[in-house]
Amino acid sequence: MKSILNFIKKEFLQFKRDPKMFGIILIAPVVQLIFLGYAANLDIENIRLVVYDQDKTSTSRKLVNDLTSSGYFVIQEYVNDYKSVIKQLDYNKAIVAIVIPNDFEKNLNRKQTAKLQAIFDAADGNTASIAAGYLQQIILQFARNISFEMMQRTGKIFVPIGNITPEIRIWYNPTLKTRNYMVPGIVGLLLSIVTLLLTSLAVVKEKEIGTMEQLIVTPLKPYQIIIGKLVPFILLGFVSITIVLTAMRVIFNIPVKGDIFFLFLSAFLYILSTLGLGLFVSTISKTQQQAMMIAVFAVMMPMVFLSGFAFPIENMPRIIQYISYIIPLKYFINIIRGVISKGLGFYDLWVNDLVLLVMGIFILVLSSLRFQRRLD
Repeated sequence: MKSILNFIKKEFLQFKRDPKMFGIILIAPVVQLIFLGYAANLDIENIRLVVYDQDKTSTSRKLVNDLTSSGYFVIQEYVNDYKSVIKQLDYNKAIVAIVIPNDFEKNLNRKQTAKLQAIFDAADGNTASIAAGYLQQIILQFARNISFEMMQRTGKIFVPIGNITPEIRIWYNPTLKTRNYMVPGIVGLLLSIVTLLLTSLAVVKEKEIGTMEQLIVTPLKPYQIIIGKLVPFILLGFVSITIVLTAMRVIFNIPVKGDIFFLFLSAFLYILSTLGLGLFVSTISKTQQQAMMIAVFAVMMPMVFLSGFAFPIENMPRIIQYISYIIPLKYFINIIRGVISKGLGFYDLWVNDLVLLVMGIFILVLSSLRFQRRLD
């Protein structure tokens, strides 16, 4: 035990001699959280709108005013012909074009159907569909207001028939901000980067500078070297997640609603998997550049894409959904989003913890055996 403690102390002294390591561990996660937290935002605001108003009446102007006062649409330009409309959409200057025909107000006054053309740049299907939803709701409300005003002018009494009125309650994310969903997932992503990448790079660095051969000839046994190598990264992982959770609360005002101790326990179980993967990468890499490439492209990218961090797993093809079951980050993101956003605890998420424990032990044991053979 004393040998392992001395070895761990040696690892921390080695970190101390490398100022860049402290920058990566203490500063980089916060910087990445800020960048990703503000960049990973799927909310649609300030939708650029071009208006071709052929009617030029008070009613058409009121419709345009309702669109802009909603807070979703911003007038990019008023145009006077279809050619200008097409140009605005072709050059990505606008996302939506509204064409109001010259008989718009006249048809409304005659209680006839008033047609309206809306053209969307659907190169980004998600943005176009959300913008279409906003536009439909605003125009629907505009039509209701016009009908009500006409009834008031004619003195008719409107007696509504029975209908269904839903009482909507929005839980966990009342403001419907994407950031409240994405930022907790970023915490798991940053923990993966710190533990997986740094583990693989640190071990390969020992090979490059020749200190690994010196360790092999010492009285230390292979399992002691493995423990001495991994324990510092477990501690650094906890330091990193503490810093990131604090920054998340201070910068984005997203508190941890659930049990923080359960969250750290789950983080430890997840770190077992990432350390094992980092150790495995180090056994198949000869240089730090090679370890970086393998860790990023062969491990990190599949974990990010298949974990549900950015893309819903339910929307993936069935075979891809099956593959996602072997991705540790998937279960940790379920835990971290449940604890942070919903206030869930052990009794709600213990299955995810159990899977992380089994996967972590399996990956770490196999990687340690391979690493031990390389030492022998």
